Amino acid sequence: MKEIQGYIKLQIPAGGASPSPPVGPALGQHGLNLMDFCNAFNARTIEMEKGLPVSVVISIFEDKSFTFIVKTTPASILIKKAAGVSKGSGTPNSEKVGKVTRAQLEEIAKIKDPDLTASDMDAAIRTLEGSARSSGIEVEG
Repeated sequence: MKEIQGYIKLQIPAGGASPSPPVGPALGQHGLNLMDFCNAFNARTIEMEKGLPVSVVISIFEDKSFTFIVKTTPASILIKKAAGVSKGSGTPNSEKVGKVTRAQLEEIAKIKDPDLTASDMDAAIRTLEGSARSSGIEVEG
C-alpha cells in the first residue's frame, strides 16, 4: 500500500480545472502532474452543471501519484441559485434577499445526499433550511 503524503482540498468549477490558480500552485508545490489532474477532473465532472463550484479532496502519495474524491456543490451556492440571488444578506435577521420553497430544498437535498450527514430526508431539509435562513433567504412551505 502506498504511503499518503498529504491532502489538498480545493473548490474548482465543474469541468473547469486548468493549471492556473488555485489548481496550479496547490498541486505544483507537491510536484504533481497538473495536466493529468486537470484532464481527470474535467472528465469526471463533465456530467455536472458547467461552472458550478465543486469541492475536491486530492490524496497525494509519496511517489507523486494521486487520487481524488469529487464532492457535491456547496449547499449555500445551490440555495442562492434556487432563490435566484447572487449573494446572501449581510444582515439575515432583518434583511431578506430571496425565497425558496420546501420543494426546492428537497431537490437540493437529493443532490447533496452523498455528502450530507443527515439521517433522513426531513433532517436534511431542516439542515438546508438553516443554511437558507442564515443567508437571509426565506423558506416557504
